[in-house]
Amino acid sequence: MTTEINIQDSELEARYDKYKGIIKNLTLMSDIFMRNVFKQRECLEYVLKVIMEKQDLRVIDQIIQKDYKNMQGRSAVMDCVARDSKGKQFDVEIQQDNEGASPKRARYHSGLMDMNTLNPGQDFDELPESYVIFITRDDVLGYGLPIYHIDRQIKEINKAFQDEEHIIYVNSGKQDDTELGRLMHDLHCKSADEMHSPLLAKRVHELKETQKGVELMCHEMEKIYSEGMESGEKRGELKAKKETALSMAEEGMDVKMIARLVKVNEKDVQMWIDESLCVMK
Repeated sequence: MTTEINIQDSELEARYDKYKGIIKNLTLMSDIFMRNVFKQRECLEYVLKVIMEKQDLRVIDQIIQKDYKNMQGRSAVMDCVARDSKGKQFDVEIQQDNEGASPKRARYHSGLMDMNTLNPGQDFDELPESYVIFITRDDVLGYGLPIYHIDRQIKEINKAFQDEEHIIYVNSGKQDDTELGRLMHDLHCKSADEMHSPLLAKRVHELKETQKGVELMCHEMEKIYSEGMESGEKRGELKAKKETALSMAEEGMDVKMIARLVKVNEKDVQMWIDESLCVMK
């Protein structure tokens, strides 16, 4: 029994050593890292201030990886859902893959937020103003803009349809010398020293350079390892597994080892790596 425990401890220590190497290469565009940065409310608040261009915006509560239920159909796990001091709701999604940020997915997220907001008997007019925000690696909509604001309109009179539902796409590939461009630059930085925002840099430093932060990140990655792959796995967990697998591949780990550590089929790991290489070409 003692020998078995020692072997388990040794394997855990070896995994933690691997995790520490992976953590160094994570950015805010990595789902697992973003979640832990946004757990600090001020960091999420800063990102929303820049995107919304409202310096007086105040986040009064946020939930990371919120599971929005749909009793009649597909549910969804949202990266970060927040509410500001004026009652407005925000769903902030970081997306590496274009297919994960399709317009219909944005529409579905918006609908799920609405369905999970009102209690039985509440009037529809009590629905809060809502924003679904996709921060994407590439220019998903393809018009070359740094940010896109999508709202419903009454076509015949070219006026806004006042349903207070908004969708915003932010193209993180645009990193010009504007406040938004500097934020997009920061989202791709591996090192706190490279970042423009002192607030984000401080949090990134804590998670990457302090013992407490590194242990927290290692624990988060170990949770992914321990949970395993299930047929009905939530999108957020699968997304985190994929990003962890790709980070391990960047560290030079072979496909077989990656598949064993994150408990994913070797073919799936190889497919993720191949897709990543195609995008980089």
